[in-house]
Amino acid sequence: MAEHNETGDLGEEYAAKFMIDKGFRILHRNWRFGHYEVDLIADDPSKLHFIEVKTRKMPRFGNPEDAVTKTKLKHMIKSADHFLMLYPRWDKIQFDILSISIYKEMRVEYYYIEDIFL
Repeated sequence: MAEHNETGDLGEEYAAKFMIDKGFRILHRNWRFGHYEVDLIADDPSKLHFIEVKTRKMPRFGNPEDAVTKTKLKHMIKSADHFLMLYPRWDKIQFDILSISIYKEMRVEYYYIEDIFL
């Protein structure tokens, strides 16, 4: 497995734990619609969250969240639309980014950006 895939998988593990520790319930990990994917779908008592997770080891080339493009956000919206057609239970949703930086000494920093929009 390529190192960037291993970093991504590790980041998604950290992300799930982070969200659970914040009181969220993880409903899906790596939920797919066609060739689109949402890293985490979670809920809290008030709404459903579609979460893009970006992870970097020793982020020398910018912050992980800088890698989330408008195209990626549009794909998340398409995926969310399809998810809500299948599971129409939620009245409120939001799109979030969870940025994770992993440093050499395995120190981990989280930056949770809530309610993003284009």
